[in-house]
Amino acid sequence: MKKTYPIEVDCANCARLMEETTAKVEGVASVVVNFMTQKMIVTFAEGADPKAVMKTVLAECKKVEPDCEIEL
Repeated sequence: MKKTYPIEVDCANCARLMEETTAKVEGVASVVVNFMTQKMIVTFAEGADPKAVMKTVLAECKKVEPDCEIEL
């Protein structure tokens, strides 16, 4: 399953770091963070619960960019 989430991120470097961090979260098959469009596209691993995975993703992304927001 693939879902797109609106995000708020301040710079392209932070977007890249968020992408790298999100890719390591269990349940994420792939991720693309686009700083220009302020969107995160996540493909979930089969059987993963998107809501639970995204809560973990948000927590991990806040470690990279404390001000980031992901509209879940």
